[in-house]
Amino acid sequence: MAPRQPERLYGLIGYPLGHSWSQNYFNQKFDAEGIDARYVNFEIPDIGDFMEVIDENPNLQGLNVTIPYKELIIPYMNEMDPDAKEIGAINVIKFIRGKGDNIKFKGYNSDIIGFTDSIKPLLHPCHKKALILGTGGAAKAVRQGLVNLGIEPVYVSRTKQDDRLTYDELTPEVMDEHKVIVNCTPLGMYPHTDECPPIPYELISPEHLCYDLLYNPDVTLFMKRARERGAEVKNGLEMLLLQAFAAWLIWNS
Repeated sequence: MAPRQPERLYGLIGYPLGHSWSQNYFNQKFDAEGIDARYVNFEIPDIGDFMEVIDENPNLQGLNVTIPYKELIIPYMNEMDPDAKEIGAINVIKFIRGKGDNIKFKGYNSDIIGFTDSIKPLLHPCHKKALILGTGGAAKAVRQGLVNLGIEPVYVSRTKQDDRLTYDELTPEVMDEHKVIVNCTPLGMYPHTDECPPIPYELISPEHLCYDLLYNPDVTLFMKRARERGAEVKNGLEMLLLQAFAAWLIWNS
C-alpha cells in the first residue's frame, strides 16, 4: 500500500486574527467536499515571521493575507498578478514549488475578483462613473475593479487631496453624474448600526446603484437610506464568498 500523502495545508496570516471567517469557510468546504486539507490561522506579530511559517509547515499550499500585511508582504513575492501590482496590495499567495525545497510566491488580490463578479450583473448603461467612499486597501481593489469594468471612479474622503473629493463637494451635479456609489468605510458595521457615510442621500435616485462592502448587518443604514430613494442596493456578502472561491481557484490552477 502506498504511503498516505500528508494533508494539504492552507492558512491566513495577519495580526491580530481573532475570529476568522476564512478559517470557518474553508474547513467547512473541505469537510463537505471530502477534501483532505485543513485551513489554519497563523497569527504573526511581525511580517518578519513569514518565512518561519513557511519553514515550519512544509505542506502549505497557499495563504490568505489580511491586515496589517497586505502591503508589507509584497517584498517577499517573486511575482505579482497585474491587478495586485496595480492595487499595491495582495490577499492571496500562491505557492509554486520547484525541485527540492525551492519555492516561489506569486501574489494576487481576490478582493478585486469578488467585487467585480458581484457588481457586474447589476450594472446598466447609466452607470458610467462611481464614487468610492473611503481610501483604504479595500477601496483600492474596488477602484481597480471599476476601472476594469469601464467605469470611471473617484475617491471620496473627509480630507481634501488632489485625487479625491470631500463629502462637502458632493453637489447635485456630482451625485447625478456618479450613479454608482460604493461604501468602503466601516461606517454602519455592527454594533454601530446607526452610522452611515455622510453623503447627501436626498440626491440619490432610482438610477443609482449603492453597494456596501459591509455584510453585518445584512442591510446597513447606508443601504436602507439609499433604498428609500429607490436605488438598487447590495451588501458585501457575495463579494466575500466570491473572493474566497477565487482564492481556491488560484491555489489549484
